[in-house]
Amino acid sequence: MRALDQAIDLAAAFEASSNPYMLLTPDLRYAGMNAAYLSAVGMCRDQLIGQPIFDIFTGGPTEAGAENVRQLRASFEKVLATGERDHLALIHFAIPVTGPDGAVIHEDRYWSASHTPLHDADGKIVLILQHTSDITELERLRRARDDAPSVSALDMILGGGVMSRAHAVQEDNRRLETERNRLVEMFMQAPGFVAILSGPDHVFQMHNEAYARIVGRNDITGKTIHEALPDLAGQGFYERLDSVFATGEPYEGKGVPVTFRPNGAERAQSRYVDFIYQPVRDNHGAVVGIFVQGHDVTETIHAAQRQRLMIDELNHRVKNTLATIQSIAMQTARSHADPKTFAESFQARLMSLSHTHDLLTLSHWQGADLRAVLEHETDAHGPARIALHGPPVALEPAAALSLGMIFHELATNAAKYGALSAQDGRVCVDWTVANQASRTLNVVWREAGGPPVETPTRRGFGSRLIERNVRHDLAGEVKLSYASDGFIAEFCIPLDKDTQQHV
Repeated sequence: MRALDQAIDLAAAFEASSNPYMLLTPDLRYAGMNAAYLSAVGMCRDQLIGQPIFDIFTGGPTEAGAENVRQLRASFEKVLATGERDHLALIHFAIPVTGPDGAVIHEDRYWSASHTPLHDADGKIVLILQHTSDITELERLRRARDDAPSVSALDMILGGGVMSRAHAVQEDNRRLETERNRLVEMFMQAPGFVAILSGPDHVFQMHNEAYARIVGRNDITGKTIHEALPDLAGQGFYERLDSVFATGEPYEGKGVPVTFRPNGAERAQSRYVDFIYQPVRDNHGAVVGIFVQGHDVTETIHAAQRQRLMIDELNHRVKNTLATIQSIAMQTARSHADPKTFAESFQARLMSLSHTHDLLTLSHWQGADLRAVLEHETDAHGPARIALHGPPVALEPAAALSLGMIFHELATNAAKYGALSAQDGRVCVDWTVANQASRTLNVVWREAGGPPVETPTRRGFGSRLIERNVRHDLAGEVKLSYASDGFIAEFCIPLDKDTQQHV
């Protein structure tokens, strides 16, 4: 009963106050008002309860009226956004009064208003209380002072000192609020990551969405850097922040690796960042916080690394290609005393190397398919005479170049001395991939229908090139069989690139 009595007493005091009071819901509809408020606005309670305030007070058609409405709405919105009281030092609203002749006219009045949020037990805003004071007489004194040729000190205090300062403070506050909101919006929408840390423990006061994305969590406001981002331990970032706070000297990092483990993630994520830690100082010059700003440059770093690898790989390939050409030239010259035949053989071998380069260029040097390499090297001898059987096999660039030269030598030898030199001769190439764990390529080149085969009395350039490429460049094994009914070449080559040497 005591609580009820108190509530009744408060309601009675609210209603009996000579100052206008009214209550608004969070959607800015009238929830209650006292008699003084009804008298000031010249309306009855039934006309207002439940109505949106800005449907009742539109401000009128004038620019000044529209500005008054804007100020009032901004004050309500600030209360709802911050949960804190807001003040309007001066606001102009005309009220209806009855003239001597009984006619209702609108008299200009000036008000000072306070807007206070009322919270429920959970801290949620349920009502906004407006308390207004009529300061019309002070405003009139100020205007009279402005119009008078001279004023006294009292006039200055009443008319100018109070009211002019009220005007100035309100305008400054409104301007600062607008600028603050604009800065906060720019802060939150910045393309780079931004955060503000406060105190020696580096407590997060603000951070933008880009910062939340890179650290993989958003629930960090109000936490220290150690609490919010424990995964930074051992990476040097805590120590850099401590140093900036202690010395007041900014710190800048370029392409610094950082590893985060976002909430719920099974694996850590590594990124590269450019960033700066800038000390924030108070009015006395003491460091009170740190402004963090930076960009995720992971893709830029990876692109630079890929470019360096490509340049190194290109240099390596150019050197080895030149060495291969030099070897081809020397070996071809040894077996061709006639310059004409040397030129023809040397050019054919260079074209073979060029064909494989063309295949690799199409895939941006990612590799080539075994069948495509075989078709490039044997197509000139007629596809009907060469049968290819085997599954798709992706070759690394080094393996593709070596096998291209090997198949060129086999096809050339078959055309000069083997099965392809006879009208009914045929070549069958079969390949399989055994042992899926280590992926071993087995290739069999088998000739049939050609002239009788004799074991050569000396090793020619072709056989030496084949054996060298298989054993040295491909880390494999080769067996060349000179059976009377047809030459056979068998290769066993590991496809795991870690076991091969790059060409």
